[in-house]
Amino acid sequence: MGRGDLRDDEWARLEPHLPQSVGRGGRWKCHRRVINGILFRLRTGIPWRDLPPRFGKWQTVYSRHRRWAADGTWEKILRAVQAAADPADRLVSLVSVDSTVCRAHQHAAGAQKRAPRFPGLRRPPAQHRPDEALGRSRGGLSCKIHLASEGGRRPLAFLLTPGQWGDAPQMVEVLERVRVPRPGGGRARTRPDRLCADRAYSSRRNRRYLRRRQIKHTIREPKNQRANRRRRGSAGGRPCGFDRPAYRRRNEVEHTILALKGFRAVATRYEKRAYVFHGTVAVAAIRLWLRS
Repeated sequence: MGRGDLRDDEWARLEPHLPQSVGRGGRWKCHRRVINGILFRLRTGIPWRDLPPRFGKWQTVYSRHRRWAADGTWEKILRAVQAAADPADRLVSLVSVDSTVCRAHQHAAGAQKRAPRFPGLRRPPAQHRPDEALGRSRGGLSCKIHLASEGGRRPLAFLLTPGQWGDAPQMVEVLERVRVPRPGGGRARTRPDRLCADRAYSSRRNRRYLRRRQIKHTIREPKNQRANRRRRGSAGGRPCGFDRPAYRRRNEVEHTILALKGFRAVATRYEKRAYVFHGTVAVAAIRLWLRS
């Protein structure tokens, strides 16, 4: 076993959730070796063609990663690992949201404008975006990861957007992606007990959404919004509640972001297609759950 490969206990947790067939009665081969190759590239960020020979053909490793990113297999595995790690049904008791910008390598540019065609899929991949989640700023091409994290500093859900997009408009969609299946069956957990976020997520739309879903929230109110509310008097509404002890735990999502960007293939985006990079971030999230 090489450095960074799956340990026996991690493989025992992951193996039951992997697909076994590949259509027409065929079966996948060498799951563990291929996944170790994907993890090696995730950790080092090297080109796929430079994978060491001990992982087999690089085409096999890349094609399996791309296929599972296209058909949503990585997302299904992530949810299965989350459900197995939540026997007490307490993962979504406290959720924090934040975002981080990932610089895009020059090789990430130049994707064809038409939707990607993938063998075996009748429609484009679920995570395909026409803009490929790439945006231009003063620093060049960039991509932004909007993340929802639980109290144990493990990712629950994430969303990719161009790097110049704001944080507040994406909060609702990130929370809509939180879906932790219950180990004993039944409806998945989708509503956190409490949400923590910084002042970038303070908006009437977000607070209205959280109140409608009966989610307690601790979001710091910016000075300009506070001054505007006071200027309007009684028409401005009541002051927003703020739980300072709960807000101290907001930094847990920042620690989760640091753990995700510890993988070089996440800290710098090399993929042209957004759905392939989405699969890369999902593999990093699965790795964090297996380590916990």
